[in-house]
Amino acid sequence: MYPPEDNDAPEYDEDFPKFEDEFDNEQEITFTPHIAVVGRPNVGKSTLFNRIVGKKLAIVDDTPGVTRDRREASAVLGYQAVTIIDTAGFEDAVGERLEARMRGQTEEAVKAADVVLFVYDARAGVTGLDEIFAEFIRKTGKPTVLVANKCESRASVPGVGEGYGLGMGEPIEVAAEHNVGMMELNEAVAEALQGVTPAADQIIDMSEAPVRIAIVGRPNAGKSTLINTLIGTDRLLTGPEAGVTRDSITVEWDWHGRRVQFHDTAGLRKRAKVQDKLEKMSTTDTIRAIKYAQVVVLLMDTRNAFDKQDMQIADLCAREGRALVIAATMWDLVDNKSEMLESLREKVTRLLPQLRGIPLIFLSGLTGKGVDRLFPAIERIQIDWSARIKTPDLNEWLRQTVSRHPPPADKGRPVKLKYITQTKTRPPTFVIKSSRADSVPESYKRYLVNTLREDFDLPGIPIRIHLRSGENPYA
Repeated sequence: MYPPEDNDAPEYDEDFPKFEDEFDNEQEITFTPHIAVVGRPNVGKSTLFNRIVGKKLAIVDDTPGVTRDRREASAVLGYQAVTIIDTAGFEDAVGERLEARMRGQTEEAVKAADVVLFVYDARAGVTGLDEIFAEFIRKTGKPTVLVANKCESRASVPGVGEGYGLGMGEPIEVAAEHNVGMMELNEAVAEALQGVTPAADQIIDMSEAPVRIAIVGRPNAGKSTLINTLIGTDRLLTGPEAGVTRDSITVEWDWHGRRVQFHDTAGLRKRAKVQDKLEKMSTTDTIRAIKYAQVVVLLMDTRNAFDKQDMQIADLCAREGRALVIAATMWDLVDNKSEMLESLREKVTRLLPQLRGIPLIFLSGLTGKGVDRLFPAIERIQIDWSARIKTPDLNEWLRQTVSRHPPPADKGRPVKLKYITQTKTRPPTFVIKSSRADSVPESYKRYLVNTLREDFDLPGIPIRIHLRSGENPYA
């Protein structure tokens, strides 16, 4: 099922920079104002968010209500570094409906923002829902910039005029999809940011790179609930519906003085079942989060753990070289815990031999029981994933390992493993110089990996060993 084919990858416009590592945010920033992009559904908030950030991070589609969680990213707007927040479309809904919970997330983003970008569709004009939301924004007293989006044609002229009736000042005419009006938006935001002072929780020491942790699994496994429990607040949208999360959402956290970035991801289903365009884009976003994470937490429902889809996700993480921790959630719903514990430990040993010794944590994301064991396991496996072994120790290990069990001969001629060196970490990668390297069978390579893992105490992490032949001077 994974990774996706080339035609599943997101395309980029020429005026968008190509995707870079959005998670490598190591510059020292003491304070960045928070700017929330808000408005009713399908007015182009995510398109404007992507334009400001300069990358296609947020999923964009013509379907209303694509964005559900609030998504944050670093950007430059108003001629300074800011944190830009994409939000769900505001809907006039109450109660426990999904739309009402999405509205709650948007309201929280407005409360946390220093400046609000209120976006409306100039082609459609001001609607009743725009007026209801504008009244809410005015009551907050937040500095607000009114953005009339989709102003790429004359059809937007009447709608721009209607914007004055929202009581938010002069509309800034932009066309986010076509990069129109961004200079004017910069000027308006710079004016709105004057006098903004940082809140205590906005001053962050970013001199140390964060630990990037992706939480992955099947739909409705409880990924968002687990992150909310870990950080102690309802930061992410949750609910009984499967597939609530669509975008990969980054959440900053501080664990005993260490910066952590959690990446909540959409659930991964079998490829044959992924037919919907939005789900395909969500799957691509999730796989990108896995590739750029340092540690991946594979969350499984304890009652149905280690099914085929879980194994495919684990195999994807191993092939990408990510450090992996398996977390069995909903442990509070298991009756016979000792029997289940023995069964799951047997499965992880039998089904994931390439990750022998991988951490297996039992917890309940809803009640919080057992979650305190998760981050120590993440820290241990990240240290092993970053391990570097001295070359003399490696060559002494190779000599003893080969003497105990030499590689099989190639058509009667012995295969010599001459020396070994570590070429990189994350994951640990080694190169062995050998005669007739192409003749060494996969079974012997697995023997080398397992022996190295055991002798140097590197449980549960992907280890890569490449055999290289020296150049033949007579060839």
